[in-house]
Amino acid sequence: MTTDIEIARLAKPKKISEVANKLGIPEDKLFNYGNYKAKISIDYLDSLNSRSNGKLILVTAITPTPAGEGKTTTTVGLGDGLNKLGKKATICIREPSLGPCFGMKGGAAGGGYSQVIPMEDINLHFTGDFHAIGIAHNLLCAMVDNHIYWGNSLNIDTRRISIRRALDMNERSLREIVSSLGGVANGYPRSDGFDITVASEVMAIFCLSSSLSELTDRLGRIVVGYTRERDPITASMISANDAMAVLLKDALMPNIVQTLEGSPALVHGGPFANIAHGCNSIIATKAALKLSDYVITEAGFGADLGAEKFFNIKCRQLDTKPSVAVVVATVRALKMHGGIEKDQLSKENIDAVRLGCSNLIQHIENISKFGVPVVVCVNKFTKDTENEIAEIGKVLLENGVDAKVILSNHWAKGGEGILDLSNEIIEICSKEQLDFKFLYDKENSIMDKISVISKEIYRANNVHFSKKSLTQIKDMEKNGFSSLPICMAKTQYSFSTDPTVKNNPQEHDIEIKELRLSAGAGFIVAISGDIMTMPGLPRVPAAEKIYLDDQGKVEGLF
Repeated sequence: MTTDIEIARLAKPKKISEVANKLGIPEDKLFNYGNYKAKISIDYLDSLNSRSNGKLILVTAITPTPAGEGKTTTTVGLGDGLNKLGKKATICIREPSLGPCFGMKGGAAGGGYSQVIPMEDINLHFTGDFHAIGIAHNLLCAMVDNHIYWGNSLNIDTRRISIRRALDMNERSLREIVSSLGGVANGYPRSDGFDITVASEVMAIFCLSSSLSELTDRLGRIVVGYTRERDPITASMISANDAMAVLLKDALMPNIVQTLEGSPALVHGGPFANIAHGCNSIIATKAALKLSDYVITEAGFGADLGAEKFFNIKCRQLDTKPSVAVVVATVRALKMHGGIEKDQLSKENIDAVRLGCSNLIQHIENISKFGVPVVVCVNKFTKDTENEIAEIGKVLLENGVDAKVILSNHWAKGGEGILDLSNEIIEICSKEQLDFKFLYDKENSIMDKISVISKEIYRANNVHFSKKSLTQIKDMEKNGFSSLPICMAKTQYSFSTDPTVKNNPQEHDIEIKELRLSAGAGFIVAISGDIMTMPGLPRVPAAEKIYLDDQGKVEGLF
């Protein structure tokens, strides 16, 4: 079978200026990184503010499994399909992290004939955005330690420094460390640690800022630690945010690339959805909405993680709401939720599909709570049978679920393979009577907001708060942060906090172990279960199979 990278290399891409011209972007407003990728200038984006917005389409999915769902592939394919029908559509997705690329998940540029290119560049260093974010984050950490070394005039309690360092790589050995060892000249020894860059608050701020001034202001609101009296110390108090913004100035310009079919794609920002808010940048989404009739974006992992955060966090800052949500499922993944092992997925099993549909139904019901119409995209695999595909629609109908099920073959056929779904999206958008609503009011208490998400989205029976988290909630409320929305950090593999439990577990509780304040990003991270903000590499990491051939081409990346 032809691999994704082989398909990508056979493509004949257009010059990026030609792709940008489809959106009316002048060539002199692009900062080119070679022939096939560029950044769009901030001053040009500012000039678009008076334009009306296009329709926003969210692509999400069922709970992910090793069988694969194809959310990014569907996002890319849908953009191509809408453009093939003569619509003006732009794709907005996240940049991949090097951690998963060299770990086990692989890249995030789509697949088959629904890819964004140049996919090797996108999945590796791209335009250097993640490096800029990591450096800006670690500059802040260095300035905190430097402030303490030179007298600590702000009286920062070294036991209560909350900012951790960042690295865009899976590295379990750096989760918890002791820094500043080696004597007086190296500072004051203290407990420290690393998070992966995509979990950094600087990444979240980068993705939620609409301008350089907002970026600078948000960076200044990062709480880096506390005094002995537990008063918060911010980045602006140690004069770090202006220098951080300087490092991020170019990175904040959205990246424009193209699909295999030449559709424009803005690939910008990359927070994970299991430990961060999981959406591409606000600045890219807003730009696409001004430049296009339809904008197709995605939220990470299943709808319980990515879509919930997209609605409750990102949509609070957008001046438009999604017109429709596409939930991506595969027959293979539904069979896994129905109890079938991966090596048995090629055999027809209608009963397993029926059982696995419980997971799909719960995701549809969850999205409906926000007042957003839902359509199901069944991403076709070659071994799927007609009976299995038909069973999905039957189960939804029997359970009174009002969501159309549409089979798509965009992996094999690109935009041509997803025209039925594209036409359905156009139809829904043309007659939309959107009654969008948030799941909770920001003014609710921190505990209430966490409980609402846990019970309404994850269907937990009870929510347990550790002693540590209760103390943190008390401190956050005292310092005036209680109105911030919640960003749940939990496993992506289950509605519960146990990653081994598939489908839709009915009897489970959620334990909140700790809370982390992201005052600059404007949310509170609630950490549940055994989720890690710095992943580790698997027993056999993907990095072992990646190499350069004799011509200097990257092999083994996919």
